[in-house]
Amino acid sequence: MSETLSADDPYARTAQVYPKLPAELIARVGAYGAEELIRPGQTLFHRGDRRADFFLVVEGEVAITRMGRDGGEETLTVHRAGQFTGELDHVSARAVLVTATAQSDGRVIRILNRDVSHMMASEPDLGEILMRAFILRRMGFLHHGQGGIVLVGPANHADTRLERFAVRNGYPLRLVDSGADHEALAWMEQYGFSLRDLPAVITPDRAVLLNPATAALADRLGLTERFDPEEVFDVAVVGAGPAGLSAATYAASEGLRTVILEGVAPGGQAGMSSKIENYLGFPTGISGQALAGRAQVQAQKFGARVAVSRMVAGLDCDQHPYRLRLEDGQSVRAKAIVVASGARYRKLDAPDYSRFEGQGIHYAATAMEAQLGGGRNVVVVGGGNSAGQAAMFLSRTSGHVHLLVRGEGLAATMSDYLIQRIQQSPRITLHPHSEVTALRGEALLRQVGWTDRRSGAESVIDSPALFVMIGAEPNTEWLNGCIALDDKGFVLTGAQARASSAYETERPGVFAVGDVRAGSVKRVAAGVGEGSVAVPAIHHYLENLDHSRRDGAS
Repeated sequence: MSETLSADDPYARTAQVYPKLPAELIARVGAYGAEELIRPGQTLFHRGDRRADFFLVVEGEVAITRMGRDGGEETLTVHRAGQFTGELDHVSARAVLVTATAQSDGRVIRILNRDVSHMMASEPDLGEILMRAFILRRMGFLHHGQGGIVLVGPANHADTRLERFAVRNGYPLRLVDSGADHEALAWMEQYGFSLRDLPAVITPDRAVLLNPATAALADRLGLTERFDPEEVFDVAVVGAGPAGLSAATYAASEGLRTVILEGVAPGGQAGMSSKIENYLGFPTGISGQALAGRAQVQAQKFGARVAVSRMVAGLDCDQHPYRLRLEDGQSVRAKAIVVASGARYRKLDAPDYSRFEGQGIHYAATAMEAQLGGGRNVVVVGGGNSAGQAAMFLSRTSGHVHLLVRGEGLAATMSDYLIQRIQQSPRITLHPHSEVTALRGEALLRQVGWTDRRSGAESVIDSPALFVMIGAEPNTEWLNGCIALDDKGFVLTGAQARASSAYETERPGVFAVGDVRAGSVKRVAAGVGEGSVAVPAIHHYLENLDHSRRDGAS
C-alpha cells in the first residue's frame, strides 16, 4: 500500500501486520509442518475455504488477493521469505476471505490447520507474533471494508439487523447508501434488484441476498459450523457472553475439547455496551464488543470451536453424554454442559412497542446506533449502569439525551461516577418518575412521549431512537425442565441445588455461570470470574467420570 495511512489505520503498523520471522523462528515453525515446493499460479487456499492451512514462505512469493469491485482479483499484499499467510479465520472454522496464490517458484512450510493452535500454544513468543498479525489483518479488513460483504440500503435506517450481525461477528462490510450513492444504482442494475428489495447483501463471491434472514446470511458467509452428531466434546458452553467465553477459554487452555454455541454473536449483553470503564485492567475503558472479540480470539487460540447463528433449542439430559439440540435440527454431544445463556432484554409495556422494534427501538448504544441519531434528540430508558453509559455515549452525537427512570433518581441503581457525569452534562436531562406512554411514526419511529407519574404531565418530542435498558430475564426455556430454577427462572446451583460445586446444578456435569445463575452478581467481571472458577470443578467431574467408566469396564 503506497498511499499515506492515517495513524488509526491498522495497516500503518506494517512491521506487525506483515512481520518477517528470523531464521531461528522459521526453524521452530518447521518442526510443526513440512516443507513443500510451489510453482507460479499454484493456489494454496481459496476464498471460501474452511480450516485453510498456514503457510510460511521460505523462498519465493505468495500473493494474497480478494475479489475487487470489478469482479476480478485484487492484490492485498505479497508475502516473501520469512512472512506468513493467515488471519483470524485461520484459528476458527470460518470460511476465509482471501485467496493465496504462488507468484514464483519457491518453497513454503505448510502447517495443517488443526496444528496451528497447538503451535501457538506451545511457542508463546511465536504465537504472540502470529496472533498480533492475525488480529491486525482482520482489523484492516474491517477498517477498509475489504474482503467482506457489500450492504446496499438506506443510510441511517433504523433496521440495523444485518449490519449489527456483521459488525458484532467481526465480519467486514461496506455500506452503500441507496439514497445518495451512485454505486447503489450500479449494483441494482447489474444484479437486477430494486429499492423494494432492500436491504441487499452482495457476498464476497458476488452472490446477491435480498433482505436475508440472519441464519441464511451466516450460512452463506461460512460463519456457521456443521457438527458430526456422534462427535463428543468434553465441554459444551451455551452462550458466548463474558461468563461463557471465560469458561471456554480456561477449559480449552487446559486441554479440554470445547465448543461454544451462540445464537447471535459473542459478547452477550456486555457486547452491546459502548464503553465499560470499571473493568479491571482497562483504565481508559473498553467497548463490550472489543472485549468480547478479544475473548473469542483467545478461546479459539487454545482450540475452542465457536458456532454462531444457531440457538440451542433444548437439552436432552436423560442420556449421557448430554445432547444439545440446535434450532436447525443439528445436535451437539458433550460430557459436561456450561449454561451461560445469560438473559434477554426486558421490554416496555407501551402502545405499538412491537411495531417499532428494529425500526427505532434499540437495546444497545454502540457506534452504529449513535450514527442513527444524526444530531437529533434521543430517549434512554433505565437507571442502571448500562443506561448511564449509553446516555453519556449518545450525548456526543445526539442533539440532546432524555434519560427516563421510574424512580426518584439514580443513586440506588447506578455507579456514582456515572451519576456525576450525567448531572454535569448539559446535553442530558434526567426525568424521574417517568414512563414511556406514546410511540409514533409510520414505518420508522418518529416521536416518543412520556408521562410524569406524579403530576400526570405529558411530554412528546421528535426522536428517531428509543434505547431501552431496563434489565433482563433469564434465557432458560431451552433447559426443558432438566434442572431446577428459582421462581424467577434463574438456574439454581451449589447449596441451593444440593450440589458439591458452587456452580454445579442438581444435574451432575451441568454447570451454570454468569447472569443466568441465581444469586450471581450481574457484572462483567463477576461473569468472567465465575466462568474461570467453574473450570476446576468441570475438570474434577470429568476425572471422576473417567474413573467410574474404567472401574465399570474392569
